[in-house]
Amino acid sequence: MTSKIFRLITKITLSIILVACGTKQAPFVIDPGSVPPGSQITKKNEIMALIGPEIKIGQPLPVTNLVNAQTMTGVNFNDYKGAVLFLSIVPSIDTKVCEAQTHYLGEEGDKLPTVIKRITISRDTPFAQIRFAQEAKLQDIDYFSDYKEGSFGRSTGLLIDGPLLLARSIILVDKKGIIRYIQVVPELTSLPDMEKAFAKAMELAAE
Repeated sequence: MTSKIFRLITKITLSIILVACGTKQAPFVIDPGSVPPGSQITKKNEIMALIGPEIKIGQPLPVTNLVNAQTMTGVNFNDYKGAVLFLSIVPSIDTKVCEAQTHYLGEEGDKLPTVIKRITISRDTPFAQIRFAQEAKLQDIDYFSDYKEGSFGRSTGLLIDGPLLLARSIILVDKKGIIRYIQVVPELTSLPDMEKAFAKAMELAAE
């Protein structure tokens, strides 16, 4: 299958998901590009700096104060060793692009093996995340909240200076707790390349 056909299928699938969400606007742009954490992104014509150090492939995830919205307990990534972590990071689940990204993770991600743990991270409160999960019927993925002081964003170089939201990105962590894939979407209003991340997650699951 050529890359053009593959991307066309991906856009058609995303369009179906958006219609199912009640969204009538045109499909969002899927951006295969990436910028380094701790650098900068854009929101249309506005340049937005990213706060924090640049995390890199080959490093473990930093210790942060994320809260598991389902349990209201702190998150310790060491507890997830033995699983592949698919971290889908969004500015706010109450925006259309973030909603589309999370629906894609929840619905198209069902084809992934159970060893791959699907997680959405945002600065929304845990209560907002739970409400979204219930209303969207996306309760088969986990929701981690960085609402307290943005420690996850600050520790990974993904906190947007100004609005203090998280940059749209994907991070994959292998079974040993090591970062193996990072995409920070250069344009905040575009979607990440979810299918590429799914393929990489499958490779990590097979290791």
